[in-house]
Amino acid sequence: MEGFVCVFQRDLRIALRRRTDSLAAVVFFVMVVSLFPLGVGPEPALLRTMAPGVVWVAALLACTLPLARLFADDLQDGTLEQLLLSTHPLPLLVLGKTCAHWCGSVLLLVLVSPLLALQFDLSASSTGVLLLTLLVGSPVLSLVGSIGAALTLGLRGGGVLMSLLTLPLVIPVLIFGAGAVEAHNAGLGVGGHFSLLGALLLLSLFAAPLVTSAALRISME
Repeated sequence: MEGFVCVFQRDLRIALRRRTDSLAAVVFFVMVVSLFPLGVGPEPALLRTMAPGVVWVAALLACTLPLARLFADDLQDGTLEQLLLSTHPLPLLVLGKTCAHWCGSVLLLVLVSPLLALQFDLSASSTGVLLLTLLVGSPVLSLVGSIGAALTLGLRGGGVLMSLLTLPLVIPVLIFGAGAVEAHNAGLGVGGHFSLLGALLLLSLFAAPLVTSAALRISME
């Protein structure tokens, strides 16, 4: 765990110094979500219906923006080679980097989402469900995105390719995350949706660092 903590603290400090990257993702998230009410009109019922999907799709796209630099900077300054040669398990180091990415870039998106929900006339309880789905589901976006970032490391146009590789894999998170809010709005239970989101999170926590580590070793060969 020592390697995990060291990498997590280092990357989190770097993310806090580079606030422009995190702020760019937040601004993109806010702009995309805010454009929909302007485009479809002020009809409250329509806005409430489309709110979960709009917020989740915007969060998904915004999460991919800072992922391109998850390993790119370490590749340029030689840190990545040191990580690969480290005596600490590489999957734990990768997990530390991914957790720092989520805390430094994605968590801010999640915290902003209740304010954006006001534009869609969501009730307080629906907004709370939306916030919880993002808290549980957004780490999956970072974990799966780390696989795409590792596979496209050093490639020209890697950002676009990474999005093409990552987005299909996180469709279940989008479905269950948005579905939980829609079920709550319809008066149905949301336990099943959160159980599936939790299962996806546990699966990603176990598998994504292993797959990302293998992809990094292949990219560095």
